[in-house]
Amino acid sequence: MSHYLRVFGTFARNSLVRDLTFRGNFLVQCVSSLAWVLMNFGYFWLIFQYVDSIGRATGWGKMEYFVFLATSLLVNSLVEVVFMPNTQEFSELVRTGGLDFALTKPIDTQFLVSFAKWDWSSAVNFVFGIGLLAFAVPRLSVGVPALAWLLYPVYILCGVALLYSLTIVLAASSVWLGRNQNLYDFWFYITNFSRYPMEIYAGPLGGPLRVVFTYLIPVLIVINVPARLVALPLAPENAWLAGFALLAVVASLAVSRWVFLRALISYRSASS
Repeated sequence: MSHYLRVFGTFARNSLVRDLTFRGNFLVQCVSSLAWVLMNFGYFWLIFQYVDSIGRATGWGKMEYFVFLATSLLVNSLVEVVFMPNTQEFSELVRTGGLDFALTKPIDTQFLVSFAKWDWSSAVNFVFGIGLLAFAVPRLSVGVPALAWLLYPVYILCGVALLYSLTIVLAASSVWLGRNQNLYDFWFYITNFSRYPMEIYAGPLGGPLRVVFTYLIPVLIVINVPARLVALPLAPENAWLAGFALLAVVASLAVSRWVFLRALISYRSASS
């Protein structure tokens, strides 16, 4: 474990050095990422000038939703910093034969292809998310229990693990598809369902979507579970969702590991 932690730290440090080598480009990426976040925040700030909450009696008022938005920024920024640069590049490793070199390294291949490169410019979203959380929490209508604060970072990591499972499965599919350049687009479309409170998925169309994206492809619980622990600590279904999230994380990681190993078995070197 200590060996893997040292390698993990080396990957993070080398990626930061690489990004800061081209400071102008790094600054532009940070500003671009922050601009998108500010526009998204401004959009919902404008909406709450005309409404008091999302839906009727859902509990998601202005500050509650900003806690949800901050949680979304924390989870997605961690995924975009650590995992997206690597999973996007995996199809190129397969196509060009670069995966051959990864397979010869004395380290777990999935670990290597998951953490080798980081995109530190997306970390600005994480910082903004922390600031937004600090702004919204003191203005909530209900106090946040100490237990919720203890569980919040745990479920942030659970959300990251769930999204990572999805990205590694999509990346591994490039072994069979040859090229999977639309990986990020597909990931964005799927995770769009997680960017809003699950209460909006109701009625004859929304109800089935809520079931599918909660229990079959559990992206709805990625943001909803940690956000509800802080913003809606008295919601009766929190305990059930929190327990199910833990099971979903274990199952998702196991399935993604199995798919990745099956992909490696099916992999044929570019030279063969």
